[in-house]
Amino acid sequence: MDFHVITLFPEMFAALDAALMGRAQKGGLVAVHAHNLREHGLGNYRQVDDTPYGGGSGMVMRPEPIAAAIDAVAATRPGLTKILLTPQGERFDQPLARELAATCAGGIMLIAGRYEGFDERVRELVDREVSIGDYVLSGGELAAMVVIEAVARLVPGVLGNAESLDEESFGAGNLLEYPHYTRPEEFRGMRVPEILLSGDHGKIRAWRAAEALRRTARRRPELVAGRRGKPEP
Repeated sequence: MDFHVITLFPEMFAALDAALMGRAQKGGLVAVHAHNLREHGLGNYRQVDDTPYGGGSGMVMRPEPIAAAIDAVAATRPGLTKILLTPQGERFDQPLARELAATCAGGIMLIAGRYEGFDERVRELVDREVSIGDYVLSGGELAAMVVIEAVARLVPGVLGNAESLDEESFGAGNLLEYPHYTRPEEFRGMRVPEILLSGDHGKIRAWRAAEALRRTARRRPELVAGRRGKPEP
């Protein structure tokens, strides 16, 4: 899957050359392209922002450079789903990540803003708007990286063990993940549950399923609302 990011700081995306994303890119499973919005800026100073009509603090990103950048990328890579990263967008979560991974076979274009935000008319140039949470960042670059990694992990072959997608938090059943333990068996008086040492894989699976439901009910009760047999927190 291809990801194309329109940004004022393309150098930030070098962080995705490491670890899982780096291996995925080297293996040809994922490609991340960062496009410098400044190249489409206006005038000798490559201006991309201006003061807001009606007054107010801060600067607003002009529509012309963004439109030009979108058109330039789309001309060479048609079929991209265009996503504007904004606190006003739909909430990004694991179901949305799965939706994007399943429906955006043509790739994804992410537009990362700066300053006080975009000229309102930019919203008419994209397919959807996405927010990674109810808070404000200095720019959309980190949000773009969050979306890229969450979606890329769902691309077949990116994870060595695809079954882990079902077991991890927000996987199958949309529950938090069950507790994990490794050596030593005892650490500062805290022991590994005996069931995990039993070798009975059927009982271990049942324990993990119960613990995932119990943990979710305690920490994220809205995820188990309406489930039958919900355990007491």
